[in-house]
Amino acid sequence: MMKRTIKLFTLLLAMGAFLSASAQGKKTKATAAKKAAALPATVSDKTMQGIYNEIKTPYKYGLVIATDDNSKKTDCPSVFRKGNEWFMTYLIFTGRGYETWLAQSKDLLHWETKGRIMSFSDSTAANWDANQKAGYIALQDPAWGGSYALQQYQGKYWMSYFGGHDKGYEKGLLSIGIASTSKDPSTVHEWDRTDHPVLMATDENVSWWDNHTLYKETIIWDKAKHTGHQFVMYYNANGDSLNKKRGAERIGMATSDDMLHWTRFGKNPVLNHHTGITGDPYLQKIGNLWVMFYFGAFWKDTKGAFNRFACSYDLVNWTEWKGDNLIESSEPYDDQFAHKSFVVKYKGVVYHFYCAVNKADQRGIAVATSKDMGKSEVNFIAPPVKKK
Repeated sequence: MMKRTIKLFTLLLAMGAFLSASAQGKKTKATAAKKAAALPATVSDKTMQGIYNEIKTPYKYGLVIATDDNSKKTDCPSVFRKGNEWFMTYLIFTGRGYETWLAQSKDLLHWETKGRIMSFSDSTAANWDANQKAGYIALQDPAWGGSYALQQYQGKYWMSYFGGHDKGYEKGLLSIGIASTSKDPSTVHEWDRTDHPVLMATDENVSWWDNHTLYKETIIWDKAKHTGHQFVMYYNANGDSLNKKRGAERIGMATSDDMLHWTRFGKNPVLNHHTGITGDPYLQKIGNLWVMFYFGAFWKDTKGAFNRFACSYDLVNWTEWKGDNLIESSEPYDDQFAHKSFVVKYKGVVYHFYCAVNKADQRGIAVATSKDMGKSEVNFIAPPVKKK
């Protein structure tokens, strides 16, 4: 009799804990929805103009990273601070695919390459990401002009990346994975990667806009839980809604509570220009306003590629800037494309890092600033000789 009573008591406790957790989860979602409803869905023109005035960088310093081999192309900078030094993760495309590298700087203008942090797998490996590992820092302090430090979750630093098994320039099925490390992120070492993607274009819950290929992503730690979840990922993808071969690229959302299991947030993208590319989101928070830097390319009635921004109070509803581009082609080193933002403010100066591509298809990392910082001495090497 005593044993049955204990078992029944234990069962009742378990049921109580489950019901309490379920009620707490519903309460958290309800609180998040209430918070979101209380925030403005749009941002005023006056506020948008103020943000533009704060983040604009009219002075192009020039290239800060360029390879010494025309078979390699440098892309997608992400910048963070550790101690008294700055660090940049970036991609190098080798012809085989993308790898993720690390560089170091004291002043945000002069950079030294340190080494790879996500490398190709053995060419015979069956890894889902054997030939593509394009990484981006996650959970950075989002405060504008803040520490720019990477925050730890469960004793680890985190990155997201898009990976794939096929060789070539963004070939095959590209999916989103998660990497982490318990080591110092400012040192060169291979980060640990998930053995499977966390988001794929072949998922059962895939939407109309991301059912072809998934590309760059950025993850923030939203401790206010505007969406009801603490981790929010923005990523760009293309779908077959316009053209089954290509479609258009748009930016949408996913959420998580543990960094490892991700769920798409809503069925529609948050930024959509219907044609061309809307991609490479990166977020910072200025006051009570979230600012998303992103790039556009091949939109209707536009030329080339360019960097722009949008703003949101609740991380879900975004108001796009309608004025001048933040970055666009204007120099010999970026006269084909000037795109893909990473923006920081340090000691009163705004640094806008971007991918610069010239008409010889050489690709490097450049920076523009809010204050005249002089001119870079970094240049592309002689371009490849065109075959007759």
